[in-house]
Formats: sequence, C-alpha cells, structure tokens
Amino acid sequence: MVVAGGGESGGGGGSCCMRWWQHKGNHHHHHNYNGHCNGNNSNGGGGGGGGAGRVASGFLFCLFCFVMYGLIAGLYGWIILKPSFSLYERRGLPWLGCQEDNEGSWSIGLFYGDSPFSLKPIETAELWRNESAAWPVANPVITCASASDSGFPSNFVADPFLYVQGDTFYLFYETKNSFTMQGDIGVAKSIDKGATWEQLGIALDEDWHLSYPYVFNYHGQIYMMPESNEKGDLRLYRAINFPLQWELDRIIMKKPLIDSFIIDHDGEYWLFGSDHSSFGTKKNGQLEIWYSSSPLGPWKPHKKNPVYNIDRSFGARNGGRPFRYNGNLYRIGQDCGETYGSRLRIFKIEVLTKVEYKEVEVPFLFEESKKGRNVWNGARYHHLDVQQLSSGEWVGVMDGDRVQSGDSVHRFLLGCASVAAVAGLVLLLGVILGAVNCIVPLNWCANYSGKRSDTLLAWERANLFSSKVRWFCSRLNRVPSFIRGRIKPNTYTGRLVLAVIFAIGIVFSCIGVSFIYGGNGAQEPYSWKGQYSQFTLLTMTYDARLWNLKMYVKHYSRCASVKEIVVVWNKGEPPKLSDLDSAVPIRIRVEDQNSLNNRFKMDPLIKTRAVLELDDDIMMSCDDVERGFKVWRQHPDRIVGFYPRYVDGSQLKYSGEKYARLNKGYNMILTGAAFIDSQLAFGRYWSAQAKAGREVVDKNFNCEDVLLNFLYANASSSKTVEYIRPAWAIDTSKFSSAAISRNTQVHYNIRSNCLVTFSKMYGSLTGRRSEFNGRKDGWDL
Repeated sequence: MVVAGGGESGGGGGSCCMRWWQHKGNHHHHHNYNGHCNGNNSNGGGGGGGGAGRVASGFLFCLFCFVMYGLIAGLYGWIILKPSFSLYERRGLPWLGCQEDNEGSWSIGLFYGDSPFSLKPIETAELWRNESAAWPVANPVITCASASDSGFPSNFVADPFLYVQGDTFYLFYETKNSFTMQGDIGVAKSIDKGATWEQLGIALDEDWHLSYPYVFNYHGQIYMMPESNEKGDLRLYRAINFPLQWELDRIIMKKPLIDSFIIDHDGEYWLFGSDHSSFGTKKNGQLEIWYSSSPLGPWKPHKKNPVYNIDRSFGARNGGRPFRYNGNLYRIGQDCGETYGSRLRIFKIEVLTKVEYKEVEVPFLFEESKKGRNVWNGARYHHLDVQQLSSGEWVGVMDGDRVQSGDSVHRFLLGCASVAAVAGLVLLLGVILGAVNCIVPLNWCANYSGKRSDTLLAWERANLFSSKVRWFCSRLNRVPSFIRGRIKPNTYTGRLVLAVIFAIGIVFSCIGVSFIYGGNGAQEPYSWKGQYSQFTLLTMTYDARLWNLKMYVKHYSRCASVKEIVVVWNKGEPPKLSDLDSAVPIRIRVEDQNSLNNRFKMDPLIKTRAVLELDDDIMMSCDDVERGFKVWRQHPDRIVGFYPRYVDGSQLKYSGEKYARLNKGYNMILTGAAFIDSQLAFGRYWSAQAKAGREVVDKNFNCEDVLLNFLYANASSSKTVEYIRPAWAIDTSKFSSAAISRNTQVHYNIRSNCLVTFSKMYGSLTGRRSEFNGRKDGWDL
C-alpha cells in the first residue's frame, strides 16, 4: 500500500515514501535513500500534495479490490456454503450445543455380530421404528444433539461403555460440556436392543475432565473407573443409586493414568493404563500394567513397566474394554499414527504374568466407509466395547468422527493463508497498474522514528540487524519499477496477465471462505426425533446414458444416508459393476421391456421403506438430498421432491415450475427427483386400478410421474405432496441428445394429454393446491 511522505524537488522526485534520514534543517545529505519508492512523476518536483494524491489512489484501489473479492466470495458462500452457515439451525438445536470443536465431532454407533470379529452396523439388522420414521434405524445412535436436546449441551460424545442388565442396555460415555469445555460422564438407556435410547442425564460431573467411563461389577456392587488424569490420580466410584448417583469409593493409585481398565485373569486382577507424564513416554505409545488380588487394590507394578514405550501407531494406548473369545483374552488398542484415535487394533494376549507380558496383533476386519466426511465415522474411530449377550449374539458400541483432530484450526490457518495470498495479489495488481508504487514504506522499517540524533544514527549504522532490514526494504522497494518495466498493462500480454492474476484472486477468495466459514466440508444427515435412517437410491437408464450413470453413482453414493443404489436398466448391454465407482452396494436390475413403468416396479430386494427416485441426469448436492429425506420422514405418506408443478383444473395444461410460482402454489411433484414409500407407492402403481394408466404411460413413453401423483391424490383426501427447494441442481441431459424431453413443446403437449386422460380416470387435482413456504422450515420457498 502507498504511504505518503514529504515531497522532494530533486533526486528521484515524487517519492511516495519518506526518505530514511529526512529531517527539516538536517545536513546529513549523504543518508538519502530516495529512489526506491518513486511515484509516476518522472519529471520530479512532486510536492506533498502529489504524494497525498498517490496515497489516496493506492488506498482506494486496494480497498476496491478487497470489496470486489469480498462480494464474489460472499456470493460463493451464499450459494455453495449456505447450509454450513446455518449449522446450528439446521440441526434444530439451541444456540449452544454441538459447536464446532477442535477435538472433533465424535458420535456413537451400535454394532451386532456373531462374534466380536464380525460386527456390522445396526442398519444391517433392519430394525424399524414407525413412530420415528426410522426404516431402518441407522448409526449413529447417540450424538451431541442427543445430549443437547436432553438438556445438557454437548460438543461431542465418545468413549462408550455398555452395562447390560437383562434386556436393558445402559450406555456410559464421555460428553464434552459446551459451557465448561471439559468432559463429563453421560448415561443413556435402551430397552429395545439399542434401536432407541433415552438420555438419562449426567452420571458424573467433577471439577476436572472425565472420560473413558470403565464400568464393571464386583461382588454385587457396580463401579466406575473414569479417566481423571488432570486430577493426577486414578479414582474408583461406586454406584449408590444406579445409574445416575455415584460416590467416590477410593483413590486406587496416585498416578495420572489414562484410558485404564481392570480385568481378572488367572486368579489375579490386572490394571492396564498409560501415563503420559512419565519420563521418556512417547505420546499415545506408552502402556503400563499393575496387578492385585482385588480390583480395589493395593496395586503393584509389573516387573517390565512400561511394557510399551513405542511409536504411537502401534496400539499401545487402550481403546476400550478387553474381551474373551474362544478361551482367549484380547486387548483393544488405538492406532494414533496419522492422527489421534485414527483407528483400532486388536491384540491377543498370549502371556500375562507378574514378570512377563506378550501380545500379538490379530486382524480386525472392520469395513470402513468410503463416504469420507459425509459419514459419522468416516475419518477415525478409537474406542470399542464389545460384549456377548445371553442369546449368544455379540453387541458392540464404537465411537467415530468425520474429521481429524485439529481440523478447525487447520482450516482456519489455511483460510488465513488464502486471504493473505489475495492481499498479495491485490498488491501485485496495484503495482502493475501503477496504483501502488511502494511495497514497504521506509517509515515502517526497523527503528525508524522520524528525526534522529547523531548518536542514534551512529548506533543504527553499527547495528547489524537494523542495517540488514534497511537493506532488505530498499531492495524490496525496487520491485514495482522492475515489474512495470516487464509487464505493460496496455498490451495484450499485460491484460492477459492482469486477468489471470484477478482470476487467481477469485479462487483464493473462495478457498478462504470455504476454509473459514464453510465448515468441515461434510454434508451430514439430518436426524428426525433423534434418530437416523437410510434410503435406497433408484434410477432408470440405458446404454446411451452410461457416462451420466458413472458420474451419478460416484457422486450420490457418497451421500450419508444412501444405503444402496438400484439401477433399472431398460435397454442395451448393462455395464459391469467394476466400471462404477460406488461407495455403497450397487445393483443393476435388467428389464426385459423398455418401459417407464419399470421405475415403480415392485422389488422385494429393496430393504428400506424410503426410495429416492432420481433421474440419472439430475445432479444436486448431498445436503439437498438429506434435507429431502428428513422432510419425507416427517411425511412418509407423501411424495416429497424437488420439482413442483401446478395443474389448473380448468385448463389441464401442463406447465413448468414458473407457472407454479406465478400461482404461488403447487399440487404435483415430479418423481424424477422425489422420495416415496417403496411399499405404498409401488403397491398403488401396480394395482389393478392403475392398469389403464400404465397402458397410457407405455403408449406415450411418458407421464409415469404424473400417473403416480394422480394415484396418490385418488387414494387420500389430505395433502399428498411436499416440495423442497434445492440449493442448486444441474440437468446434465442438456449436454447430450439422450433425453425424452429434449423437445419441450412436444413433451409438454404429451403431458397435457395425460392430464386430461388421468383426470377422467382418477379424478381432478383441483383444490389440492399447496402454498410455497407452507411448512415454515425455510426449505420450500
């Protein structure tokens, strides 16, 4: 930026910077450093007023550029990052709770299996809950929202431990208090095998951080041994009114152990834990063992302590409750190599005596999601508690996170670096255009303070650092004239350079907004009544649209709530599954006849009630899809979609969305992008009553979505459609010739005829007008 100084009538002339030794009436002429910060006045003689003018032009130029970049970045944020701006509102939470946390956004999931080595998420068990529209119930089962909505605001939940009493599950976990920013111990209860959870409250709250609530039974008493290393000791609490009231039973060790557990083995009790304060400890790579004849102590150290003091990626730090399987004892450890708690490792304990310890790693076949930050445990998982039920089935609770430790700070630093890069580009633009003539004003340089005495001047000349700074600044201030000598803004090449620099500035501005205000980049699912679910994505296509399909599958399979993708293949040779990059299972259903009726064909292999019928030429964000899924779960008896239409009963002329907007309402939703109940919709479409309508669809090779809307309206006197406005949507069929609706006028005429025919068959849609913004959720404007 240009800074004014006193004008000079000779030498370099018109300097925008103050001379280094400029004094009124001072005779130290040999210290004139002018010439490195010259203005545009090549004739010299520029006075103070001219310098001030150049200051104003340089400042205004920089200000104008920053405003321009800011407006562009703001528009980008409004269009692309809008869901992240209203993060707390979209979760339905009060202003406090589930705040972004540098430690991550941990939540808890439930798993079942025939063994501890074959655990699968709860959604594979196909548990259904009609009252919460969870078909099926999906992980995570407990989140910060679960705790916050229950009255104790939480930033995240982690370190889950189960305590099973008959058919009742109690789940103890760490919850990070949004007020105190420290860990407390929360507890939840389930009486339906973990499908639904009741938040009971805070079981333990101390003045220091608590986590890792290891709960066990000893002689009819229930104990909890949470991690409390900030207090400097290991404490044992006893339940006096399970599960919410606990009292301190004893301090079992004056040592700040973390993530500790107690296990009985060969007639002794063994305590495993890590001490980060010990001399020589490697962070998250240390493990100690202690033994006693009772879990209440006293405890004696293992002869080889620390049994591990190794690299943090080797799983030394405990990651949950140990378990026995087929007569063997296993320990769970954390791999903290890439980031804290990046994954789990399982170790079989082969030797455990007072003088020896040996364990070997065994495979832990846990299928990690390919959805990245869109799924609750896409980035890491660091704690597992697995137990065998009386039925023989194994149940496990595991925490997971979609981002790594320090993600928010990392994003902020990258965002600031992007803003700094924009500032540098603005300065470069100003230099090329001549608006900025000085990079570093001399009066910013080290030790400058205006007039100086001879003693101070002598000291500065002798001071090496000050001398080097002055030398660097004087050389740096030669850059503007050097750049302008090589890039002429009034030439074709110069204009091209300016355009490229401005475009790069736009990119960095948008990147800065993304990192600072755009959140962690996850397009998360929306809970309904505290629960999550999944849906099947169904599309219909044929060989001429294969390029569309590949892009479609790669994008939508990464959406959080997509369980499976079903491709209804109507014509031609179907692709190989290996040709499709999918993060979820994909199934190609090849049809014998090329018919649009195949879209709503009964399919017993679909395991979810919710089906998103989505044309393969429509691309929208996962967040838009997730919003639609939440609205459908509130209204599962309706068609919930993204493209509204209004049918005027007096005209029966098919029109686009613009007509619906003019009439400020809609009464039909196109099923090219809509959620439906697979059992309800498919049943109605293939009923005997709909046979004549299906024949009309086959005859015109069109109108299958119109028919379904009439069938819904015919079967119900209440509202049958709901609209969600997408943030953005792209119709890729516009870029190819493979589209039945490419000739809009012909397409609309066919559909108008269908309206007349279906109105005679199934009744009119008149009187079913729904207003935009009728739900008042901001999603149907």
